Amino acid sequence: MENNNSFPLYFNLTMFMNLGSYRYPTFALCLLLYAAMVSANLVIIFVIARQKNLHEPMYIFVMCLSINSIYGSAGFFIRFLRDLVFDTHLISRWACFTQIYVIYTYASYELTILGVMAYDRYVAVCQPLHYHNKMTLKMVSKLIALAWICPVLSVFACVYLASRLPLCGNEIPKVFCANWPVVKLSCVSTALNNLIGMLVSITTVFLPLAFVLYTYVRIFLVCRKRSSEFKSKVIQSCLPHIVTFVNYSITVFCDVALSRINVEELNPFLGVILSLEFVVIPPILNPLVYGLKLPEIRKQILRMLSCCCMFAHTVNIRNKRNTVSPS
Repeated sequence: MENNNSFPLYFNLTMFMNLGSYRYPTFALCLLLYAAMVSANLVIIFVIARQKNLHEPMYIFVMCLSINSIYGSAGFFIRFLRDLVFDTHLISRWACFTQIYVIYTYASYELTILGVMAYDRYVAVCQPLHYHNKMTLKMVSKLIALAWICPVLSVFACVYLASRLPLCGNEIPKVFCANWPVVKLSCVSTALNNLIGMLVSITTVFLPLAFVLYTYVRIFLVCRKRSSEFKSKVIQSCLPHIVTFVNYSITVFCDVALSRINVEELNPFLGVILSLEFVVIPPILNPLVYGLKLPEIRKQILRMLSCCCMFAHTVNIRNKRNTVSPS
């Protein structure tokens, strides 16, 4: 019969600091950040979905990034905001593994979508005459399905194996649930977990990273032989993707490095900042990068904001007229 102590009903997130009187201002600031994050990504989704001239592969992939950002930030912030205002940071076993699944699929989706976007840029630059034949709506649908299905299955395998481990403790040194800290609590051998984790890392992390690097090497070799005008267009098209890719690679590296060291030896504030990077920075940076750098999206956003301002101005004038009493 299984020992219930080996399968704790709750986990304790130990990296939360005692904020004292700063608790509620911190909560308000984080809530504002979350609202801005969701709003910015919703604007990108709305603009691309509404404008038919943006129904092209590159913009569809950008919309997928924004959908993923909303999904991942919800998996983190909803619980994090609750923990900021409570003294205890216990999370149920079921909720913990659900959060692990959501955050890890978010992280994997980000990389697989970036890999798909790199393929789109590679075909556009290196094989421009075949672009419309290769990047059809059917091909785009297949690429998106591949980018979403692979992480679903691979992350589920990791989370399921971790949930079956008998544990010798329930303390997780992070501000959110993560797979590796749970596995480190195991009372038995974790060789199978390590093997599956390595395979998942190769398929959802290292392969997309290697593929993105390969595509940009090919793009660089093509650009080297072309005119400065061609290079300028390529840079304008690829720069947002490069910025997103580099930013996300750095944040993932920080999180992986943090999970492999003794967090208690770090400065608590630095440990929290490093652990939050990959769930906070990409969702807020991606819509800014694509909204500002891609001319078509920027133009549509500015047009939408202009219409909103004109509508608000018109409503304000009407309200003032209605409140003025007749002489």
